[in-house]
Amino acid sequence: MKICIVTETYPPEVNGVAMTLHRISGELRRQGHSVSIVRPRQSSEAQNAQYPDETIVTGLPLPGYDGLRFGLPCRRKLRTLWAQDTPDIIYAGTEGPLGQSSIKAAADLGIPIVSGFHTNFHEYMKHYKLPILEKMVQGFLRKTHNKTRRTFAPSQDVIERLKGMGIQGTRLLGRGVDTALFAPAKRDAALRQRWGVDDDGIVALFVSRLAAEKNIPLAAKAFQQIKQRHPEAACVFVGDGPERAKLEKAHPDFIFAGMQKGEDLARHYASADLFVFPSVTETFGNVVTEAMASGLVTLAYDYAAPGRYIEDGNNGFLAPFDDNTAFLKATDRALAAQNDWSQIRAAARSTAESLGWTGIVKQFVTDLEEAQSES
Repeated sequence: MKICIVTETYPPEVNGVAMTLHRISGELRRQGHSVSIVRPRQSSEAQNAQYPDETIVTGLPLPGYDGLRFGLPCRRKLRTLWAQDTPDIIYAGTEGPLGQSSIKAAADLGIPIVSGFHTNFHEYMKHYKLPILEKMVQGFLRKTHNKTRRTFAPSQDVIERLKGMGIQGTRLLGRGVDTALFAPAKRDAALRQRWGVDDDGIVALFVSRLAAEKNIPLAAKAFQQIKQRHPEAACVFVGDGPERAKLEKAHPDFIFAGMQKGEDLARHYASADLFVFPSVTETFGNVVTEAMASGLVTLAYDYAAPGRYIEDGNNGFLAPFDDNTAFLKATDRALAAQNDWSQIRAAARSTAESLGWTGIVKQFVTDLEEAQSES
């Protein structure tokens, strides 16, 4: 197939949506499909930079998210682009101004278009103290996605929530994990030494953007609890974002490693022991499967990727969704099971090894072909 992916976020940006779409596009190409990308220019890129199979449009910074950008409306540009080189189908990966333009341009030209639901924006509202806007955002998302032939979501629980919002034509587009990149063999004794921990010590890790919707205060409480039980433990935040400065000031005893990519990120994962992830706004949670692939003892809420792949006490630990007290109790359960960590880590890695991208993307193509064939 000839597929165009339109997205407000894509590498060189580093976040779950960008990396997921990059991985899907790469696997589509590997399976013989032609893939083009439409995305905003990032602030780090030269104005004249050109990339094969990528159309770069004007972008502006996202308020409150330094370094992230959104695409400006460009319906006419997309219409011209697709009139000259028409894709079989378009995948609108995001719902911002660029995504809206892609839906309108596709309708103008009669090109089939589907969409992806990658981010729970409506649930972000309460974390940014704007709960009154949640229903309004839900309505916007429903209207947007129902203009497309399919809406792809990464987990069954998200699909059920979308159906409850009135979004039609939902399909599952799961997530794989790169088990060659994220692997226990990437463990780095020198990195652990820099963190002040020897082979027998404990490193607790959090990986994500340091932003309000990631439930950072509970991650900090879990880290404090770990330090109370094991004063020699190192607690490491990997990532950057608007909450970092405040967090560093409040917790000088934690380690802030900043944003990490590729092999460096893999080393940070594999050099830890316990992965603490209390976010309640994920549609999937790629960091969870990356941590499992790295052989970590993962602690998370029972939904999305953790709910699907973690068996409590076997290959990680779960707490009932959005229950702070239960999460901290689960932290204690994980620490109390330290003698079993080697078996838990091995089981986590084994689970991750079953999560390849090949079958996921083959099913995605089947769903795209079905959507394309509808009149």
